[in-house]
Amino acid sequence: MSHVRRVVFMALAGVCLLLGVIGAFLPLMPTTCFMLLAVWFASRSSPRFAAWIRQHPRFGPTVTAWEAERAIPRHAKWTAVVMLLVSMALLAFSVSLVWLKSVLIIGLALLAVWILTRPEPVTTT
Repeated sequence: MSHVRRVVFMALAGVCLLLGVIGAFLPLMPTTCFMLLAVWFASRSSPRFAAWIRQHPRFGPTVTAWEAERAIPRHAKWTAVVMLLVSMALLAFSVSLVWLKSVLIIGLALLAVWILTRPEPVTTT
């Protein structure tokens, strides 16, 4: 891999990690998908950084469960669904275009259903 590509992937991993950390505190911002992207970019640029994310006490178990089993731990499911509900409520009160509000809320509801229907990890993480 070229040096430029490695630097770009490392920068993208850092940005995704930062967005994931922000998402842990803000509704409308996902956490896990940004952490998965961060691991993906980091594994192509810095295996040590990818291992650090996988071993992180807060984000690591969810990332490794997804990588190993395509599973979402129960606590992560419920946290995601609660955040999606908060996001839907914020959209309901802040978006004035009815069609746009409807599309966004339906999309988030479908995402919540998809998350809830993912299996839970079999292995302990």
